[in-house]
Amino acid sequence: MNKFHSSLVALVTPFKNGKLDEQALERMVEWHIEQGTNAIVPTGTTGESPTLSEQEHIRVVEIVASVAKGRVPVMAGAGSNNPIEAVKYSQEAQKAGADGLLHVAGYYNRPNQEGLYNHFKFVHDETDLPIFVYNIPGRAIVNVLPETLAKLAELPRIVGVKDATGDLARPWLERQLIRRPDFTWLSGEDATQVSYNVSGGVGCISVSANVAPRLLAKLQELTLNNDYVSAKELQDKLMKLHGLMFKEPSPAGAKYACSLLGLCSAETRLPIMSASAQLQAEIKQCMQELELI
Repeated sequence: MNKFHSSLVALVTPFKNGKLDEQALERMVEWHIEQGTNAIVPTGTTGESPTLSEQEHIRVVEIVASVAKGRVPVMAGAGSNNPIEAVKYSQEAQKAGADGLLHVAGYYNRPNQEGLYNHFKFVHDETDLPIFVYNIPGRAIVNVLPETLAKLAELPRIVGVKDATGDLARPWLERQLIRRPDFTWLSGEDATQVSYNVSGGVGCISVSANVAPRLLAKLQELTLNNDYVSAKELQDKLMKLHGLMFKEPSPAGAKYACSLLGLCSAETRLPIMSASAQLQAEIKQCMQELELI
């Protein structure tokens, strides 16, 4: 199995008075390792990568890789709609000691399938680390179709996909086209992760894992051991949390929850607003019900 499997946290980026909180970030990585998170995914959407400066983006990956020290793998978010920038972030992540890369489809530019293929191929050809294709049409507008993913999977360092399409037929269709035994399917949606693993997935890059890493690691362990009865029962308990993480624009909910855990402040960067008082109350109640606080 690929080193990236089971519960991977889409890590929030902690801020303090508008600046990167490096000490909080170090604490969070240690905490995730203690809690059983299988891999750390910094500088993705949940990490507020669109509002990180280049210096901050690079520094976050450096800190995460330095603290992880090979104890868990690090998949650095390095995506951009500018392939030149995507290559730079990839090369910096490799220097920092990351184990893999997460590259989102070319958002805003709205390329066709050939353009998407050539975007990823350009990044692939200019970098050395394994690459996961992040397919999230809800944010990127464009959709990496199964035929395009299969073509990308012919490139040796395109090793997997983070699927946030919400289409549970997708992995079934893709597996008919991709015969590489080392290709890895990861869910990008907490609410569908159990069902996704039935379809051939082996893990989830999870927002809820910021809040309940031990429970999310247990959930993935159950599915990977084919104990779907127990996984269903645990997922039933977690569904309220999953929903609250996205009731308002992410990562406002996750950051407030992290603040209740004493990990970091609830501070977000514009245009994302902090969680409303109503959402804060709901998250706190949910975390109490799950015995997280």
